[in-house]
Order: sequence, then C-alpha cells, then structure tokens
Amino acid sequence: MTRGEAVDIVTLLREDYQHFPRDQRYELYDPGVYFKDPLSEFRGIKRFRQMVGLMERWFLNARMDLHDIQQRDRLITTRWTLSWNTPLPWKPRIAISGRSELTLNDEGLIVSHIDWWDCSIWDVVQQHWPFAKVPEV
Repeated sequence: MTRGEAVDIVTLLREDYQHFPRDQRYELYDPGVYFKDPLSEFRGIKRFRQMVGLMERWFLNARMDLHDIQQRDRLITTRWTLSWNTPLPWKPRIAISGRSELTLNDEGLIVSHIDWWDCSIWDVVQQHWPFAKVPEV
C-alpha cells in the first residue's frame, strides 16, 4: 500500500476480523505500533505479528466476531467477541468480549492498538474448567 492510495481502512479491518487470526494485513500498522491488552503491553510490528501468530498456532477454531466498528478522525473503535477452543483434552470453548481503540498516524497507519476486555483474566481462566466448583467467599 502506498501513501497515495485511497484506502478505506475500516473496510480492510472489517475483512481482517472475518478471518482473524489468519492472513492479517500487517501493512495497516506502523512499524513501531504500540499494543496493550490485559495480558501484554509492547511496541513493534514484529511483536504484534508474533502475538497473532501464537493465537493462530495455539487457539483452535479461533473466531473474531465484529459487532461494531466506527471511525472518527484518527480514532477507530471496535466492539468484538474473540472465541476459540483451547487445546486441552476436553477442548473448552472460551469467549472474551471487548473493545479496541486504534489510533492512526499522519500516514493513516495504526500507531496504537489498545484492547479492553469485558471480563477479568480470572473469568477467562475459569472458562477452561466449567466443571470445577468455585468456592463461595
């Protein structure tokens, strides 16, 4: 993608969400992109690609359902649900709903990608053992 191309980044992101984590358009991201979610925080497209690659390798039947995407100036906001089967013998189906804020730089590349989950990390861990009784406190 060259700087002069007319690109609707929202359309491209919507397409990427449809087949996430496969075949992502990393050229939409600035090489020094900042990423943060409840589990990690880092800079750089190399680390971002590694994180998505780990999801592609370890998450079975991964799916990213995009519920909403909007752009206002340089800010793109999304609402989504990420789900997958974990490669445990009982292959539990895990789901995390959340939202993202993606900030664009002057060239129209994503320079910041911040995710918020609608649940805690502990909630995600508990989804792996739905048959375990959690003691009441």
